[in-house]
Amino acid sequence: MAEKVAVIGAGSWGSALASVLADNGQDVRLWTRREDQAEEMNQHHTNEHYLPGFHLPGTVQAFTDLRTCTEDAGYILLVVPAKAVREMMKDLRSFLSEEAVLIHASKGIEPGTSKRISEVMEEELTGTAANHIVVLSGPSHAEEVCEKQPTTVTVSSSHKPSAEKVQGLFMNNYFRVYTNQDIIGVEIGGALKNIIALGIGMTDGLGFGDNAKAAFMTRGLAEISRLGVTLGASPLTFNGLSGLGDLIVTCFSRHSRNRRAGDKLGRGAHLDDVLEEMGMVVEGVRTTKAVHGLAQAQNVEMPITEALYDVLFEGTKPEESVRQLMARERKHEEENMSLLLDPDFQRKWDDTSQGPWTNG
Repeated sequence: MAEKVAVIGAGSWGSALASVLADNGQDVRLWTRREDQAEEMNQHHTNEHYLPGFHLPGTVQAFTDLRTCTEDAGYILLVVPAKAVREMMKDLRSFLSEEAVLIHASKGIEPGTSKRISEVMEEELTGTAANHIVVLSGPSHAEEVCEKQPTTVTVSSSHKPSAEKVQGLFMNNYFRVYTNQDIIGVEIGGALKNIIALGIGMTDGLGFGDNAKAAFMTRGLAEISRLGVTLGASPLTFNGLSGLGDLIVTCFSRHSRNRRAGDKLGRGAHLDDVLEEMGMVVEGVRTTKAVHGLAQAQNVEMPITEALYDVLFEGTKPEESVRQLMARERKHEEENMSLLLDPDFQRKWDDTSQGPWTNG
């Protein structure tokens, strides 16, 4: 039996996920604010601004009225920028069914509060609905998903049955879905990899080679893991799809907006000009600002994030920022990995409510 799914956000990723769901025979409604975009999708089954050259399945219906789009939907999938999630939840909650499973695929941190997306959603919900929040993340570019190229992602929730329902909703012969109990780690990995991808792009723009990229990625993953573990995540998550996997694809793919933006910055372009030229959200820029504040509040050392913050928001030249990173005081690599290598840590994590599902 087809499930009724409302996809909120008709950008490239929202459209790609709507295509997966439609391929699986689900009843898919896709919401957009723009009348012209809805008309294009309903009449021509295209979304040329975000996915030029691709066609959406003819069964995907586009709406501009949020209530109509979500009416009787058993699943609501949010694919909007991190900064828009809270207002969208305020709009949804007045007519949201408590039985609906809420999924988000937004890889970011809320500006201002530095909160994870599921935390923002929970704050705007009442009753049992907050128990049915599921995160979808992992190494996935919309263009390749629309081409039906093999893609593997992770879904995570504190409520095991909801995660497994979403796994079944999306799973098919080109889109494989794993479940993961660590919602903190999955969200942190998906959000922070955008920061490192900006830096990788910047090394390209500066003309650096593979040595610099390898160092940037490796030390970047250490930063992501350090903050994630401090917030309660399992270190093992960052070796998985929503950690290392997402980091690889975002740092090296031609489809990555964050890498492309970083490249332009490394070549000397101004941030405002880069964002205007990109024409789409570059989530890593906002995430850098949010995570810079979060790292300071948690007293977590994140030198790469700090260096990128200085470039983006303090006017530091990219080449100067690299020099500062290379001139940092001498360190032992093991010192930065001590918590991650603690043989007792995984057992300690498993003994908390953030460990194995306690209500599944």
